[in-house]
Amino acid sequence: MAGPTGYEPLNTLKPVAEGIWLIDGPAIKFMGLPFSTRATVVRLENGDLWVHSPTQLTDSLRYELEAVGQVAHLIAPNWIHYAHIADWQATFPKAVFWAAPGVVARADKKGLTLPKPRDLQADKAERPWAGQLRQMIVQGSKVHREAVFFHKASKTLILTDLIEAFETDKLPVWMRPIVWIAGIDDSDGKMPPDMRWSFRDKAALARDLETMIGWSPERVILAHGRWYERNGVGELERAFRRVLKDHRWDKLVKHAKEKHAEHSDK
Repeated sequence: MAGPTGYEPLNTLKPVAEGIWLIDGPAIKFMGLPFSTRATVVRLENGDLWVHSPTQLTDSLRYELEAVGQVAHLIAPNWIHYAHIADWQATFPKAVFWAAPGVVARADKKGLTLPKPRDLQADKAERPWAGQLRQMIVQGSKVHREAVFFHKASKTLILTDLIEAFETDKLPVWMRPIVWIAGIDDSDGKMPPDMRWSFRDKAALARDLETMIGWSPERVILAHGRWYERNGVGELERAFRRVLKDHRWDKLVKHAKEKHAEHSDK
């Protein structure tokens, strides 16, 4: 679904910091709603371009990309972010396609054939970007397995759907109540409720969130809505406050019990 998103100009590189850009793409239709889209581009130390969640590719965008580097890596970070991979692969046939768990199966179900991908590792960065990007597939859900990345040089955390923060003044009026009810408007952007319910293992999710917080991001790029240009750690603490609070309380209780047992044994 094409149309204005409020993040114009679309389909053009927008600098975030040295060696990292974002691309605001046109809206696509998901669950009947127009979702704004956003890709992230990182220039690796060897000059290759790493493209996260590619959006619509236009001729003008291709020229911009070719001016800053060679597109070498295409990232489908979760099972619902793959729509434009085939177009990018056709335009940049030497690029390697990397996919999170569930991407190919979901595309097949929707009747879209994707190139054969390389699987993203769950707990360490791939060799082409090791030392430059940290990488992790967030645990806790059997349905939503999202690969997250941290660009060390710019201190930028790159998420996809784990937080959505729709700015309601940029949405059609009829969509605003839906976003408010879901709790994913920009006043308190967070994980969508259907996704949150799929995370049955909240402790595993919380542990991975604490890992991301430990990376000390200054920025957090999201695929949908407003991204966070500052206070990255604070935004993570806010968006995931409930699961983090419960996890930290459980850790305190466990620690207290262990201390009690230690004293009882003396």
